[in-house]
Amino acid sequence: MTATTTADKRAAFRKLHESGCFVLPNPFDAGTAKMLQHLGFKAIASTSAGFAWSIGKADTGTMLDEMLAHLAALSAAVDIPVNADFEGGFADAPEGVAANVARAVATGVAGLSIEDSTGDKDHPLYAREFAVERIRAARQAIDANGGDVLLTGRCEAFLWGKPDLGLVTDRLVAYAEAGADCLYAPGIKTVEEITAVVKAVAPRPVNLLIGASGLSLEQAAGLGVRRISVGGSLARMAWAGFMRAAKEMAEQGTFTELAHGYPGGELNKIFG
Repeated sequence: MTATTTADKRAAFRKLHESGCFVLPNPFDAGTAKMLQHLGFKAIASTSAGFAWSIGKADTGTMLDEMLAHLAALSAAVDIPVNADFEGGFADAPEGVAANVARAVATGVAGLSIEDSTGDKDHPLYAREFAVERIRAARQAIDANGGDVLLTGRCEAFLWGKPDLGLVTDRLVAYAEAGADCLYAPGIKTVEEITAVVKAVAPRPVNLLIGASGLSLEQAAGLGVRRISVGGSLARMAWAGFMRAAKEMAEQGTFTELAHGYPGGELNKIFG
């Protein structure tokens, strides 16, 4: 495939959000990114958890410079748009978020998301107005750096033990008004929850973390969802195979699981 420019990737990513529903799978390194492009996906998204595990860290343990290098590597590896799981922007204050988002834009990503979780179990979400200011700062940083990067505003309430649908929809609407192009509430899973979020932020697109909902692409599309991501699920699938084989070797001294590996010749052909 002929390499496309960053501008082309960003335009294509925005086009994907105009109608229908698409799958936005989450690779965790350049190889898995290339494979997802090979399989025909039109765009991909990084996973903070999957990347962290690949460098021997826990989720949210990645440093800003590590993440920026990872995003640059993903963007350079493929000719399709890359959306960045940019966690909370690697800063608390809006001005810090803005500075870091500017650096993320420079990696060549087509989109990025900003979360409203603090990482503090006692106060898991930033105060509403402060969270809105953080989204506004991210939007201004994107606009100021000449990038048509698609900004996703995330409300993490359901993931942090606050399954308050009213709180979530209120925040997502505010994030949209502050400049978020796409809205995302990871953890919602029922038809009622998904429908409420889609209606609240319409006509802006909604990202659904498929996870526990068990919905198919067709079913999610029927609810008005625009894109589906899988978070760290593909990374966990890869780790599952690795751990089965490694534990068998460590605990039993046998090697039968190795017979289930993906053919090396096929990988060489795809990547060659």
